Amino acid sequence: MLQAVLPETARHFGRAIVMPNLVPPVVTAAEATAYRDRIMSALPRDMDFTPLMTLYLTEDTDPSDVANAHANGVATAVKLYPAGATTNSASGVQDFDKVRPVLEKMADIGMPLCVHGEVTNDDIDIFDREAVFIDKVLKPIRKKVPDLKVVMEHVTTKDAVDYVRDNHKRMAATITTHHLIINRNHVLAGGIKPHYYCLPVAKREAHRIALVQAAISGDERFFLGTDSAPHTDPAKLQTCGCAGIFSASNTMSCLAEVFDVAGKLKKLEAFTSLNGPKFYGLPANEATITLEKGDPVSYPSHIPTGDGPVTVFDPGFDLHWRVVT
Repeated sequence: MLQAVLPETARHFGRAIVMPNLVPPVVTAAEATAYRDRIMSALPRDMDFTPLMTLYLTEDTDPSDVANAHANGVATAVKLYPAGATTNSASGVQDFDKVRPVLEKMADIGMPLCVHGEVTNDDIDIFDREAVFIDKVLKPIRKKVPDLKVVMEHVTTKDAVDYVRDNHKRMAATITTHHLIINRNHVLAGGIKPHYYCLPVAKREAHRIALVQAAISGDERFFLGTDSAPHTDPAKLQTCGCAGIFSASNTMSCLAEVFDVAGKLKKLEAFTSLNGPKFYGLPANEATITLEKGDPVSYPSHIPTGDGPVTVFDPGFDLHWRVVT
């Protein structure tokens, strides 16, 4: 799988925040180092790509190991998954007080916390879980550890956009390619579309519009996080299918289309390439890519892997922008 999909990311992206929710999860500095080595071994020789590793936060995570991983350049961030929130999140956090020593250490060293912002309570509607997470989990965490840098990953609601806008210090959010394009009608209307099913699940059109407005605004607290997830078709098309959308192949074309339609092409570079590094304290990439508008460009509908085909995200409209260099 890694050998099949890694080139799809490395073709247009110089680096990526790498999620740690493998089986087993990437919890320690040693495991992150081993995963990074596997990535680099699978990278084609003609591609230049830097994986930015993250550690999976558990209630047993060692603050010293996290600090050492950050100091040694092994881990760029720590990822918080509420237990049961998404793919391979069973080892995630249930009692947030137990991870407070880790969060305090991260605040001391300036290491960002990336959060999957959803609660998992059975009595909370799946479309409300992001908003409830902000009130019940994120606000208390930030009140107890106010100096912690936080990235709300793959936000899906106006609630999250408004929260980030109201919190100017040490707060940012990523927005995925697909959440800028699809709403929950795309998933459910006229028949279930498994390849549009992701977590957090797509929301109402009003929320999608709020995400677009945040992305094209130029506000440096919002930046791209594709959350590109390569699940095979057999894993997606079953009674209990996997959540995730694979968009690495055509993300730049999709984003250029969204920004072009909004008349905000000049804001595309900041959203994709500048705001994220600035928040993480990293230099911007020196290399560039060039996009050109013309006749519709086509992408493979599937990426073949040894485990089965992976469907590439279909935005549902023609893409006129292509990466030419």
